[in-house]
Amino acid sequence: MNISYNWLKQYLEFDLTPDEVAAALTSIGLETGGVEEVQTIKGGLEGIIIGEVLTCIEHPNSDHLHITTVNFGSGEPVQIVCGAPNVAAGQKVVVATNGTILYNGEESFTIKKSKIRGVESNGMICAEDEIGIGTAHDGIIVLPADAVPGTPAKDYYNIKSDYVLEVDITPNRVDGSSHYGVARDLYAYLLQNGKVAELKKPSVDAFAVDNHELDIDIVVENTEASPRYAGVTIKGVTVKESPDWLQDKLRIIGLRPINNVVDITNYILHSFGQPLHCFDADKIVGNKVVVKTLSEGTSFTTLDHVERKLSERDLMICNEERPMCIAGVFGGIESGATEETKNIFLESAYFHPTWVRKTARRHGLNTDASFRFERGVDPNNVIYCLKLAALMVKELAGGTISSEIKDIYPNPIQDFVVELIYNKVNLLVGKEIPAETIKSIVASLGMKITNETPEGITLAVPPYRVDVQRDVDVIEDILRIYGYNNVEIPTALSSSLTTKGPEDKSYKLQNLISEQLVGCGFNEIMNNSLTRAAYYSELESYPANDLVMLLNPLSNDLNGMRQTLLFGGLESIAHNANRKSGDLRFFEFGNCYYFNAEKKGGEKPLAAYREEYHLAMWLTGKRVTNSWAHADESSSVYELKAYVENVLLRLGLNLRDLVVGNLINDIYATALSVDTRGGKRLGAFGVVSKKICKSLDIDSEVYYAELNWQELMKAIRSVKVSYKELSKYPAVNRDLALLLDKKVQFADIEKIAYETERKLLRKVELFDVYEGKNMEAGKKSYAVSFTLQDETQTLTDKVIDKIMSKLIRNLEEKLGAKLR
Repeated sequence: MNISYNWLKQYLEFDLTPDEVAAALTSIGLETGGVEEVQTIKGGLEGIIIGEVLTCIEHPNSDHLHITTVNFGSGEPVQIVCGAPNVAAGQKVVVATNGTILYNGEESFTIKKSKIRGVESNGMICAEDEIGIGTAHDGIIVLPADAVPGTPAKDYYNIKSDYVLEVDITPNRVDGSSHYGVARDLYAYLLQNGKVAELKKPSVDAFAVDNHELDIDIVVENTEASPRYAGVTIKGVTVKESPDWLQDKLRIIGLRPINNVVDITNYILHSFGQPLHCFDADKIVGNKVVVKTLSEGTSFTTLDHVERKLSERDLMICNEERPMCIAGVFGGIESGATEETKNIFLESAYFHPTWVRKTARRHGLNTDASFRFERGVDPNNVIYCLKLAALMVKELAGGTISSEIKDIYPNPIQDFVVELIYNKVNLLVGKEIPAETIKSIVASLGMKITNETPEGITLAVPPYRVDVQRDVDVIEDILRIYGYNNVEIPTALSSSLTTKGPEDKSYKLQNLISEQLVGCGFNEIMNNSLTRAAYYSELESYPANDLVMLLNPLSNDLNGMRQTLLFGGLESIAHNANRKSGDLRFFEFGNCYYFNAEKKGGEKPLAAYREEYHLAMWLTGKRVTNSWAHADESSSVYELKAYVENVLLRLGLNLRDLVVGNLINDIYATALSVDTRGGKRLGAFGVVSKKICKSLDIDSEVYYAELNWQELMKAIRSVKVSYKELSKYPAVNRDLALLLDKKVQFADIEKIAYETERKLLRKVELFDVYEGKNMEAGKKSYAVSFTLQDETQTLTDKVIDKIMSKLIRNLEEKLGAKLR
């Protein structure tokens, strides 16, 4: 937000330089990004002085040029060739001397000593448009006879430099979004630093109703959205250009002047932070203003000529027949003040911040008015600003105040009551601040002390301080005015013992797994939690009805919250593949979001929403490529399976305690699920369906795993890491070739094996699968290796044969297996 240094001084007298003001504001929380010197006239009339034409004769080589001698008040007169038809001896004129830079829009040129038609010229006698004080170019400027030669033009025209301070307003400090608001904070700073200061506002005591010739009723149907609404009429105005002083003020802070009435509303907005709106009173049908909502889908055309469909939650300013303005956001095309306007209705109001914010987001509008309304303006400033605006309209546009002020304020907004204890101030600040200093600071910030005890004070905080409603908020205010730099760094360090909780363990394990995956050649990606709802339109595993949708999305590509990490990774794969980088290993940690419509509408508004933290992995392309030591090899789902198992093992899970089974899921062509014995789903992995890949223009197969990190953390809650000495006794391998039905999975064999021998069986591995020639129909052959080991003694053939016989018997009985 741009703040004018000179404008600021209208409300607060101080002797700080612009740079000192910037430093002071930054120290009290209104961070000032920069200070820029600006001039109402570009160049500031530097090098231009008042001169007196002593002689004027015709140029011998031209029928329109004249040769003049000009007195600058000191030194010898100079010769200047002038082409203006009205130049004459005895005139007081404005002269640009040699070296002066003159501006024409963005272009500039320098006055130099030159010869014009053979005659030397040292300067230029100027017209209005040539120095920027007007638009006339029909002749040179002729000044009154009392103008003194040698006077700098900037002094004659009273041209003053101003400085613009770029103040960064944080969302909670709307009270500082005006010149008076900044002056109010600076006033507190000056008092705290021992300087004499007085905060002042223009008086509105001269406000008086001239007649009652234009009475407009106000009806507020929705007092929740419009707690306070006021208005007054002014009859017989002349809408025209604003005076130079008002135009200059607006231009300096980056606003374009429009007309005197609109400029007044902008001036008050940036002076006191109160948005105003001006209606053409003759267009208010029925002489009645109605503040209400309209039916869903009602059409309304705003000032930018865009037709908008209204929501039933958009507050509108209407006349008896149609809407005129979106309250607190944007005006309508048919109701504003134009050059033909003769009678106006001035509006000043306090609209509910939430209503304005949602409406502005719904329609994609962000105006100076909505910026302030949606953060909370001062409800007690409404009438003052309305009176000041009415007085300024009378002064600059003429007319008469033709109605009483109508002020609809059924439920006045009260001050915030805060109990402040001195000990708590000192504890949080880290220094003992005297009670008198505390009271002085809060008083300078506009807070009233309503009660006082030796232990503390009770404060009434004005409602424009929407960010100060608790004692800690007041303490923050005290500290920023007292000065952060005035709190010394203590020489003693106090500390407390803390214990690590589940979050710390989870974070540590995330880093551990991340390092493991990076070591395996993975790259970590971080995708947007917002996604395209269209991805889920035909999915059964992640129904579109379970999406958390955005009320006002930026685009259709970012209109919902993701239910799975899959699509973000696929977008990253497509992006890289399109740039000739198709051999990829990605992983991501991130939240997924879910909505349950059945739980909506209860006592707990958030019960319908849920989020889970997931880990996802993607593989695609080749595992080995362009290697002299190894033939090119494509990635596979079995490679992904190994990475998943290694993650589970690294977390401390025993794979024997998990249930791995086939998964039918429409995001996979084929997949396996991983569950606990208790039935909790830890995750799934498999081959992404070709339909999904094709929808994102991915030609290669993608292998994808998604693990529920929260369930993994629960599963390892009781896991303890232990170690033991390596066995001194050798392991024994026995292989079996098993003839099985095609529907039997290796996981079934593995499960039966571990159930059969829990003590000595260490590993079960599948090393060959055969289907085809010389094989019974509907059958396949598995070659399985079993590893046995006893940590206390060497296994004997008798023990081994007994275990293998039992294994074969159970496989025959439970799976119908036959030895080949």
